[in-house]
Amino acid sequence: MSADPDEELVRRVGAGDPAAVQTLVARKLPRILALAVRMLGDAAEAEDVAQEAFLRIWRHASRWRRGNARFDSWIHRVTLNLCYDRLRRKREWVTDDLPEMVDPAALPDAHPQEDAVRVERALQGIAPRQREAIILVYYQEMSNIDAAATLEISIDALESLLSRGRRSLQAILARDGADE
Repeated sequence: MSADPDEELVRRVGAGDPAAVQTLVARKLPRILALAVRMLGDAAEAEDVAQEAFLRIWRHASRWRRGNARFDSWIHRVTLNLCYDRLRRKREWVTDDLPEMVDPAALPDAHPQEDAVRVERALQGIAPRQREAIILVYYQEMSNIDAAATLEISIDALESLLSRGRRSLQAILARDGADE
């Protein structure tokens, strides 16, 4: 395995170097936040997840050692786990109050972003593991090797998830396009 580009920075974070913390947050926050937003569909929840992920880095950086996966894969796995914790809590929440319904119709001035919104909605409709694989490879721009390591699966299993996920997305988008 090639040298981890974050190894020295994580070592410095573990040693309590404030400049290293700032550098690591600046380097990783945009991708971690984007991952959480896509998994949760809620920017505020995603910010909470990103904050918790960085707290875990800060707490565990001194004990982190390069092993089977790069640091980037590890922090993506932590973020995915935190997202699933939140999604589980949402499913378990029972209330008598009905949520405020949001009109799913596109705003009149939203045409340039309409396709992106349709894809984001469709992503929420596919199987969670397929969504993870697609987000890591296509949105987080991870290699198949790194995405497979993050998901703790083989590259063949990742490619299978990607293939099934693309088919599922195509089916949802075709169905939604026919409804319009």
